[in-house]
Amino acid sequence: MSFESLGLRAELLRAVSEKGYSEPTPIQRQAIPLILEGRDIMGGAQTGTGKTAGFTLPLLQRLMSSGSAGKGRRAIRALVLTPTRELAAQVAESVRIYGEHLPLRSTVVFGGVSINPQKQKLIRGVDILVATPGRLLDHVGQRSVDLSRVDILVLDEADRMLDMGFIRDIRKVLALLPKQKQTLLFSATFSSEIKQLANNLLNSPALVEVARRNTASESVTQVVHPVDKNRKRELLSFLIGSNDWKQVLVFTRTKHGANRLSAQLMTDGIMSAAIHGNKSQGARTKALADFKSGKVRVLVATDIAARGLDIDQLPHVVNFELPNVAEDYIHRIGRTGRAGNEGEAMSLVCVDELKLLKDIERLLKREIPKDVISGYTPDPTIAAQPINRGRASKPGNAKRGSRKQTSQQRRGAQPPLHAIKNSRSKRSAVQSQQRGR
Repeated sequence: MSFESLGLRAELLRAVSEKGYSEPTPIQRQAIPLILEGRDIMGGAQTGTGKTAGFTLPLLQRLMSSGSAGKGRRAIRALVLTPTRELAAQVAESVRIYGEHLPLRSTVVFGGVSINPQKQKLIRGVDILVATPGRLLDHVGQRSVDLSRVDILVLDEADRMLDMGFIRDIRKVLALLPKQKQTLLFSATFSSEIKQLANNLLNSPALVEVARRNTASESVTQVVHPVDKNRKRELLSFLIGSNDWKQVLVFTRTKHGANRLSAQLMTDGIMSAAIHGNKSQGARTKALADFKSGKVRVLVATDIAARGLDIDQLPHVVNFELPNVAEDYIHRIGRTGRAGNEGEAMSLVCVDELKLLKDIERLLKREIPKDVISGYTPDPTIAAQPINRGRASKPGNAKRGSRKQTSQQRRGAQPPLHAIKNSRSKRSAVQSQQRGR
């Protein structure tokens, strides 16, 4: 099947050809005709499957078909909501590239940069707005945006928006939109919360799903390297140097851990940069640009910052630390093996993370192959010891247990899994402000 057979107009076909694409991906083949018909969509697809073009191309065509493109003062007729700044920038770039030969105007708004230049563009008028929820509501509060004439709403990576605590912001935005509109919801996973959101938002939606629920890309080779916690950085440097890897995306759990690991790799002579929510948008943009251009060999990222990173032919992803939420493992390794390319995902796993590994394997419904690197065999005496969670086993040992826990925390040990889960809801409000505003 060709793009011509999907019914796209000549200007869009020209842009697709200039981008170097000749055949649509499965998600594009299924979604584009349905969106052109005006159907609501509930789309499920792994990252790297061409999902962004799958909704951008028909969105542009439908706006052109309305007959008001480029006439009078422009009103926002298409709104795309994304969870992160990086994904918003990526979608906005796709809109710009595919709409290059059309008289449509678009812009993107997200936090971390000055709001005034964004206000000026919005006041001049745009047809398509790509936004993170928090910054969009900032503009609503300053009356620089009018959403009353939106014809098409896209919720991209809706599962991550819910995970980040954006549900309240999303509801506030929905209240400002017309009831009659076309809605496109895309999600890598279909949790019960996503299904509930879809039921309340979509009108007789068509289900477009090109991958089984919560499955990892088949084009990604996965392996676990068991290693002691205090030798992870040494093993990572060895893998990068001995294999002469030129481009590696490495995941840590925390922002501080990302900064520390990046600095340690630099001392090993490996050019690296860190990207996370506490970095300014300028620093994040520069780090990503340097990584794509090859100036930086290793990009160390947290889960939130890496969501939406679109790096062509990224060959290697390394989980320096396993994520606390099993689904995040799928999102991480989905950064490689994109658009038909093969990729490799490695996880450096210490004894403290075996429970997290089992959770991931349960989600995948299979074991991940284990490969012990010669010279980095975990110490069996450490592996045989029970994991200390900082609890005193006897009343008389309470003080000693408390002191031990404090010492572990100073060394960067992770809190118990149940504590992490109990605190996620408390963090979500703060995360929504930090990541989206």
